[in-house]
Amino acid sequence: MKNLTLIGVILLGLAFLLYYMMPQFSLVRLFEPISLMGILAGIGIGLIIGGLVGYVSKGSAIKAEQKRREMQQLRKEKEALEKQAAELAKRNDPTVIIPPQNKDTQGYY
Repeated sequence: MKNLTLIGVILLGLAFLLYYMMPQFSLVRLFEPISLMGILAGIGIGLIIGGLVGYVSKGSAIKAEQKRREMQQLRKEKEALEKQAAELAKRNDPTVIIPPQNKDTQGYY
């Protein structure tokens, strides 16, 4: 948006420069109805274009934010699944040593 504002200021300055370079330039003619209509039309067109650019940029920013949130949610789900898989692997791992039960083979109690 800052670039759009800068371009608008440059174009406005160029318009005043071209108006100043006219052979019949006078400050009073700047405020005549035909000049004011041109100025207001330029401002109106600029606001319309600026509004469209703002709408498009806001829409793309919202989509990018939504994608970022989805990715974050997928990462959380992946971590949860990895923890769950590790827990299941730990339960079913045959390398886990189970201590032998002390059986009395002689039958003494």
